[in-house]
Amino acid sequence: MQNSIPYSKPQTQIIVNEFIRSVYNWMAIGLGLTGFVAFYVSNSQTLSNLIFGNKLVFFGLIIAELGLVFYLSARVQKIQASTATALFVIYSALNGATLSFVFLVYTSSSITSTFFICSATFITCSVYGMITRRDLTSLGGFMIMGLIGIIIASVVNLFIQSSGMSIIISYIGVLVFVGLTAYDTQKLKRMATSQPVGVDSGVVRKGAILGALSLYLDFINLFLMLLRILGDRK
Repeated sequence: MQNSIPYSKPQTQIIVNEFIRSVYNWMAIGLGLTGFVAFYVSNSQTLSNLIFGNKLVFFGLIIAELGLVFYLSARVQKIQASTATALFVIYSALNGATLSFVFLVYTSSSITSTFFICSATFITCSVYGMITRRDLTSLGGFMIMGLIGIIIASVVNLFIQSSGMSIIISYIGVLVFVGLTAYDTQKLKRMATSQPVGVDSGVVRKGAILGALSLYLDFINLFLMLLRILGDRK
């Protein structure tokens, strides 16, 4: 029955801080790996031609990434912590390979400036989600509906190739991922405070990996939306 004993307030704050720190550490590792792989691939003519010169390879990587996200999200409670960690690392690397087009299309200065703008925006929204007493559940549901709309609109725009629609999607996307960042952060805080005493460290690690994946996706998509708006093409 020990596992049902709630944390005291000091214990709760320590657990929350450790969990959130772990989430952001893994998120930073994922982003760092993605950036490194993207930069490396963009500077390799052979790899760039392999990925972007062969649609089968490119879409194969996209499908593999989606498969990893869905598998990790659905099976995280049933797999080992080490497996969850490995899948997150593999996904970050694959995403770096497909996102290497950023270095091929946009100037280095605009990538750098957009990254800092994205980081400042992300941190602000994440802090808000952490400290606000407002329940963001309804906001999260609304943002998820917006995300579905963005996906549908993006698929349609693949066929009509409208630059105007692309810009509109990007502006809406910024708002959606700003909201999702605050919502996901609050959700992670609740996850941390609800952990029972004596919970296995592997369970905590898996929760941190899943949380890192959520925030990683928020950051990457926010960055891409901002880059479409602010980025200067070569």
